[in-house]
Amino acid sequence: MKLLTVNCHSWQESDQEKKIGILADRIKREKYDVITLQEVSQLIESEVLYENIKKDNYLVVLNEALKSIGCNDYSFVWDYSHIGYDIYEEGIGILTRHPIVNTESFFISKGKDRSYWKTRKILKATVDIDGTETDFYTCHLGWWEDEEEPFKYQADKLLSKDSKDRLAFFMGDFNNNANVRNEGYDYMISKGLKDTFILAKEKDSGVTVKGKIAGWEENKVDMRLDIIFANKEISVKNSAVVFNGDNEAVISDHYGVEVTI
Repeated sequence: MKLLTVNCHSWQESDQEKKIGILADRIKREKYDVITLQEVSQLIESEVLYENIKKDNYLVVLNEALKSIGCNDYSFVWDYSHIGYDIYEEGIGILTRHPIVNTESFFISKGKDRSYWKTRKILKATVDIDGTETDFYTCHLGWWEDEEEPFKYQADKLLSKDSKDRLAFFMGDFNNNANVRNEGYDYMISKGLKDTFILAKEKDSGVTVKGKIAGWEENKVDMRLDIIFANKEISVKNSAVVFNGDNEAVISDHYGVEVTI
């Protein structure tokens, strides 16, 4: 099983359609089983295609790019957490080439006002992979020191949804540097989650953010914010950072992470 997570920073990136093409090419080549995406946006004013999905939704455009290169294997689910930059519905998405058995989206922030940029939702999909149902959560959490929307509260709300009776992956941008002790990363580990980067037999530096980005304007160090956690001890062949300029061109202010289970 091969997984990918990317905070795609959609529509805040220059040349975004070109970057979507780079992502689509890799998806077709690597045949990821499940992909989780964060900061998946669409314009509030765009034309509605169906339900809450609009014409310029990043996942709609990505799926069209995949189909244009002969990759018709994927379907997606999406929901939005909050309004971003006054003009976008910013959300989270899951893309998979396997049957989706069930989906659920839920708030993990104290506040539920979608007009406020700190409001957070999680999207969960139960996916049937070769006859085995596995849960996947696409995650975009807040910051450790945020007193208004504390990370601990959000993490507890997230993990309360884990049924624990089957394998689950919590994937995405956790906004906590895994290289810093006694903060959000260590809190997740203390709750029993397993970091696939640590479990991997082969790995690289794991760095997914270099320098300052939105939300980390004062940052000057390399950070590992984007992580794939599992709720059980599993065998991980390798973990690799992608879209970092060395392993594929940069497509976002975050690099992606892929793991082979």
